[in-house]
Amino acid sequence: MGAAVAPRLGSEFVPRLNEGDLLIRATMAPSISLEKAKTTITVFERQLMEDFPEVTQVVSRIGRGEVGAHADPVNNAEIFVALKPQEEWVSADTLDGLYAAMSKRFEDFPGAKFNFTQPIAAAVDELLTGTKAELAAKLFGDDLDVLVEKAREIEQVMGTVRGAQDVQRDQIGGTPQLRITLDRAAIARYGLNVSDIHDTLSVAVGGSEAGQVFEGIRRFDIYVRLKKEARNEMEVIRQLILENASGQRIPLEELASIEEVVGPRQITRENNQRFITIQTNVRDRDIGSFVAEADAAIAEQVDLPPGYFLKWGGQFELQQQANKRLMIVVPITLALVFIMLYANFGSLRNALLIMLNIPLALVGGIVGLWLTGQSLSVPASIGFIALFGIALENGLVLVSYLNELVRDGVSVAEASVRAACARLRAVIMTAVTTALGLFPLLFASGAGSEVQRPLATVVVGGLVTATILTLLVIPALYQWFADKPADIGETR
Repeated sequence: MGAAVAPRLGSEFVPRLNEGDLLIRATMAPSISLEKAKTTITVFERQLMEDFPEVTQVVSRIGRGEVGAHADPVNNAEIFVALKPQEEWVSADTLDGLYAAMSKRFEDFPGAKFNFTQPIAAAVDELLTGTKAELAAKLFGDDLDVLVEKAREIEQVMGTVRGAQDVQRDQIGGTPQLRITLDRAAIARYGLNVSDIHDTLSVAVGGSEAGQVFEGIRRFDIYVRLKKEARNEMEVIRQLILENASGQRIPLEELASIEEVVGPRQITRENNQRFITIQTNVRDRDIGSFVAEADAAIAEQVDLPPGYFLKWGGQFELQQQANKRLMIVVPITLALVFIMLYANFGSLRNALLIMLNIPLALVGGIVGLWLTGQSLSVPASIGFIALFGIALENGLVLVSYLNELVRDGVSVAEASVRAACARLRAVIMTAVTTALGLFPLLFASGAGSEVQRPLATVVVGGLVTATILTLLVIPALYQWFADKPADIGETR
């Protein structure tokens, strides 16, 4: 039964927490001004308060300074939304339902795209994986134009996969720029150096320190540069005057070609490779099955040029890393347990019989997750590890008593029945007390209960099957795994 149910389980890093508040990330046009961004977000706040009575307070932050871990331009905003208690909600009964309602309501909001998440979840996603959503597909390649085109195709395909919400790709272009290409031949003909051009542009646009002003003990630097209006005019930049050694005055347009272009706003790299991110949140399904379906759809519908490849990040990346560690830690732990059992009993058969409890306990944990509609996650994996310890302990108690009866001259068949009856109370009490201690986690509804519930479900469900099978299967199999009475006596 466990083998039939296991493939139906979904997989995820950790279950989504209900933090009680929302964080909405807004992405606007790259060239938007601070004043226009403020107006756009104010309109969004007003509509959010009017359309969703669950919202009690909205606070927005436009952009993010360069002092913190992650800087954000003024076309990005974070809207913190305080909500009423869940029993007072009107628009939806669950958190995912409220996400879906808000996402649908503002799907066509002019001038901005929104990503609905929660404050702690967003901080974890950004700090650990560098993404601003639960899941991100990172497209790696060299040419920015190709990256943008293929990212657009991937975004369209990803949006058709069931469970995809708030699908967005990074805006790496759209910033107006002034491109100045130096004419080195003309510079040499006028007797100037390239550094002269650089210095002139640096002073005109960035500014140069010309002195200091003293007010008591305080000092203030004096910077000289063009006025703001002049710095934003291409024609003013064209007419910047440079003077050579002979006193000849040459405008900048004679020494370089100057043109307005729309260039990249940002270029992100990982392991020295350029990439663009297509991010999404996953609703009403697990991340593991979503990635499998989306990856297959992208491979079928998007033709990536040679040298371009896709890598999944976000919580899926954390899940894969955790699975790799568990694939190493768990076998090593079980091997050490087996060695200790063999050292205790001096019997390979007895050690194998006790280790048989592990797959028996595994069945109940898997079925418990499936019946409660939960996915296989890191908390569930930790629950399996705890369950293995309890199951091995019960098996150790039972096999030790079986060996003791056989050593005293009781037949194997009779010893199996007597041991199961004699140790019934001990095994049942171990399982019942453990299950009673975990029942509060099964039915808890407070903050953090989403992470505790998979662990408790696995342990309680596994204890049910492990207890029954320990008392029935191990005694029945003991006749094939038991050593001769003389060998048992020698090991003692």
